[in-house]
Amino acid sequence: MTTSSKTLGLLASAALALLAPAAQAADKVTIAVVNASSDAALFVADAKGYYKAEGIEAEFISFDTGAKMVAPLGAGQLDIGGGAASAGLYNAVDRGIRIKIVADKAHNVSGAGFQAFMVRKDLIDSGKVKTFADLKGMKVAITGAGGSDASVLNEAMKNGGLTYNDVEKVYLGFPQHAVAFQNGAIAASISTEPTVSKIVELGAAVRFKGNDEFYPNAQTATILMSGDFAEKRPEVAKRVMKAYIRAVRDFNAAVVNGRLTGPGADEMVAILAKYSVIKDEKTLRSMIVHGADPDGKLNIDSLKKDLAFFKETGDVTGPVTVDKVVDTSFAEAAVKELGPVKR
Repeated sequence: MTTSSKTLGLLASAALALLAPAAQAADKVTIAVVNASSDAALFVADAKGYYKAEGIEAEFISFDTGAKMVAPLGAGQLDIGGGAASAGLYNAVDRGIRIKIVADKAHNVSGAGFQAFMVRKDLIDSGKVKTFADLKGMKVAITGAGGSDASVLNEAMKNGGLTYNDVEKVYLGFPQHAVAFQNGAIAASISTEPTVSKIVELGAAVRFKGNDEFYPNAQTATILMSGDFAEKRPEVAKRVMKAYIRAVRDFNAAVVNGRLTGPGADEMVAILAKYSVIKDEKTLRSMIVHGADPDGKLNIDSLKKDLAFFKETGDVTGPVTVDKVVDTSFAEAAVKELGPVKR
């Protein structure tokens, strides 16, 4: 080999070495979370290397509520998020903001509702509240008007022959429910884990009914996707969904009767203790956890019922429909590769 040939060979090798990292570079995806237990599968996919296996570098960005994700998702500043299908989301889509509901994130499994209708203990002990009908005129805490728990409250009131307007709504974040019960500021609440367990532990209120009992399989939270991400990087979006679905199935395998006591539970508890705001492993093992469909399937009927309620209350006034917001193609593509779960 001549000197010039050797030089060309070295230059070619150097060029390939420079190109290799670029060719192997992972696709960066921003994922909005609230660091709650319902973010479990998003965390599991990272902890178990499922994003990495799909050539994805996940960057988690924390929010204190899912509602605050809507604007950056619509602007394409975030790729993936997770939250309730609220009136705010539908109003945003109605204004032309591109956001899609793409998969199930959390729902209340029949017999194991991770959300519950709580009633102050003294009202139960005195016999003043025996049924939903007894709550007429009393103060009930929900997170806000136009939220998914507002629709849940509406369903609860129907069970007592009441209407949504027959109780006084008090807007409080879940962590504030316990204190509100202790100081007598509220009679009842729609609460979620781990707040439910904390309230019971304090003796401030009792678990009156699980949400699964009066609104079974309600679509509590969904995986949201930026329209910009879905349209400009659809193949990356499909890979994200594949990693997510794999993680959901791992998480579900560890759940028995609504609690993390099954095979692989130790690993799931450790992951949640690392990633979520719930650091106490005892709490993670004792609380009822959310359900998530192993194929990412959404409860469309539930979404439509909630939207109809938002329109009835005037929180949504435009012609937006659930069909305009939902896009199941990404979850379906993931399941096509992974195979569906036998029911």
